[in-house]
Order: sequence, then structure tokens, then C-alpha cells
Amino acid sequence: MCVPGPVIVGAGPSGLAAAACLKDKGVPSIVLERSNCIASLWQLKTYDRLRLHLPKKFCELPMMPFPEDYPTYPSKQQFVEYLEGYANRFGIKPVFEQEVESAEYDEGVGLWRVRSVGLKGEEMEYVCRWLVVATGENAEAVVPGIKGMENFRGVLKHTAEYKSGSGLRNKKVLVVGCGNSGMEVCLDLCNHNAHPSLVVRDSVHVLPREMLGRSTFGLSMWLLKWLPIRLVDRFLLIMSRLSFGNTASVGLNRPKVGPLELKGKTGKTPVLDVGTLAKIKSGDIKIHPNIQSVGNHSVQFVNGRVEQFDAIILATGYKSNTPSWLKENEMFSEKDGMPRKPFPHGWKGEYGLYAVGFTRRGLFGSSMDAKRVSEDIEKLWKAEARHLSLTIGRAFTLQR
Repeated sequence: MCVPGPVIVGAGPSGLAAAACLKDKGVPSIVLERSNCIASLWQLKTYDRLRLHLPKKFCELPMMPFPEDYPTYPSKQQFVEYLEGYANRFGIKPVFEQEVESAEYDEGVGLWRVRSVGLKGEEMEYVCRWLVVATGENAEAVVPGIKGMENFRGVLKHTAEYKSGSGLRNKKVLVVGCGNSGMEVCLDLCNHNAHPSLVVRDSVHVLPREMLGRSTFGLSMWLLKWLPIRLVDRFLLIMSRLSFGNTASVGLNRPKVGPLELKGKTGKTPVLDVGTLAKIKSGDIKIHPNIQSVGNHSVQFVNGRVEQFDAIILATGYKSNTPSWLKENEMFSEKDGMPRKPFPHGWKGEYGLYAVGFTRRGLFGSSMDAKRVSEDIEKLWKAEARHLSLTIGRAFTLQR
């Protein structure tokens, strides 16, 4: 299939935003999605209690705000409904159940060849001038290699498979990973009368979700307009200390670099607490160091302690999958599947290759990328349309 406009790979929020912005500029596109629905990560691989971690005004996609009656932090279901409404409003109809196996630039014809396979093994090749990679930072679950993990006889799953703690009532559950997901899963397990423990493998910044009556994120963005990042970080840490005390006293050591500076340098997001820290302080959630090895029903930690567990939940995050299908190594790193250029320069590559949703800045970053990409492609689209019009005009004149 020859596609006149761009091919967009991925029908998550980033892909939808890119398609909507392109349509607004008068540029048609095709969206390919390996799953059977839009926003498959949100719909199929997230836990039930999930809400947006940031206020809705920072999570809006271009040209469509959230409904006014939505709460400040919309639920998972509300966010999915918002995305479905967004796709309907802009007439975005992805081609579902199309797993992109390869995308390669054909220098001979100056076009991209995107090959996909359907559920029944049917193959398709899309040929296009522009390729927009919108599979994002969270395409594949990260499963760490832990000695003896294959021997564990209890429940073992990644948070991609975890929905709620309702089936783990009165069970001892070990959650590996202390990011936002790990913290919330522990809280959910407490609410379902399980007995969770949390493996803290690294230092972590825990911040209140709100400060001085405002969202911590919104307040930080406002302060950054007037103050350098290190002063804002210092303010956030002082406020966190006033709210939580010394988190190191409960086993949560803070990194030496401030939360905003760390986010900018490494992409590591601070935890916005929604009640987990109180459960840690009360002893309802126990803290453990990293895992040494796993037995049939036991876990040995690096401090030598051994405990029995009924279940292990891996809250170990996700990663980009671009190295597995995108046949180029200039724009994207083969190591982590992320753009090599740092934000805000990682959205554009060579030969009509673009990226949306790889900024490590969530939905806000996806919206920024989508606007930039659509504006750039619009210029090229109009230039090529003018060139084609002139060519046809000359041919018509010669015939006369």
C-alpha cells in the first residue's frame, strides 16, 4: 500500500496526538497498532486503581481538554474514555492487530518500507515518505534477571498483568521496585488485606502529591519560570522533609541529585505519594534491600535475611522496543531504544523519520512532540504539493 502521508506506528496517546495534529494541518496518515484497541497499555496492562499522577491540565492532548466534570486526577477508565473521545473527534481509525516487524528506509526510491503481520499471519507492506515512531518508552515490560526466579512456585507476575490485590488476601507478597507503580501496588495490596513487602533496589525521591494547596508538579513548573532548577529542588526537598520527615529512617534513601535535576538527566521520575509512605511508617508495608536469590517459596536478600512469600510482583517498569523493528541506528539508540539526542531535540531524524512520546516527560512531552512533528511535515507536504502542481501545469502547457 502506498501511503500519501505519514505512517504512524502506535495508537497510544502519542500516536493519537500525532494523527490529530497532522489531520488539523490537512495531512492524512495511517496509524498501525499491534493490539486490538487504542491505548493498549492503559486498557490492558495497568492496575485497576491507577489514576493520572499529574493534574489533568498537564495531561491533555492537543486541541481537546478533559471534560470539566472530570476530577483533578482522572481514573484509568476516565482517561481511556477521554482517549476514545479524542480518536472519535478527529476521525482517527487505526489499523488494529498489525504487528510491525520491520521499518527500513529504501534509499533507491527515497521512501520508507514498513512491513507488518496480522493475527492470521497475513503480511502487509506500507510505503511512505514519512515515518512517525509513536510506540513510546513503555512498549515492553522489563523483567530483571534474578537468580533462581524460575524456581519460584508461588504467583509471579509483572505489574503489566496485575489488576488488583483481591486474589491475594492474607498472602505475603513481595513487590520488586519502588517507583510510582510499586508504591501504588503495595498500597492496593494493603487495602485488600494482603501483607506486602517492598524491595528498594536504589535510592528514590518521594514527594507529596500536593504542596501548599497546589499540585507538586504544577508548583514546580511555576517556580522554574523564576528560579534555577537546583533552588526549586532544594525547596521541594525541604517541603518533603516537613511533610514526611527523614525518609531514610524507613529505608528510602534519597539520591544525591535533586528530583527535577535527576528527572532531566536520567528520566527517573520521583514518586508522588498517595498514602503508601504512611503504611511503610506504620509497618503495614515492610522494606527490604535487593534480592540475592529466589527459592521455591523463599527469597534471600543481599543482607542475608531469608523470608517466605506467596507471590512476587515485578514493578520493574517498561522499555522501548524500537531496536527490534526499526532498521536504523542514527536517530535511535540500539541500547535503550530511545532517541540519541536529548530533549527537546530528539523528535526529528533523517529521511522523514520522526519520534513522538520519547521525551521522558509523559503526556505533556508527547503533545509537544506531536505539534512539532505535524508542523514540520506540513511544510514538506505543502512544498511537495506545490511542486506536483507546477509539474502538472507545465505538462498541460506543453500538450497545448
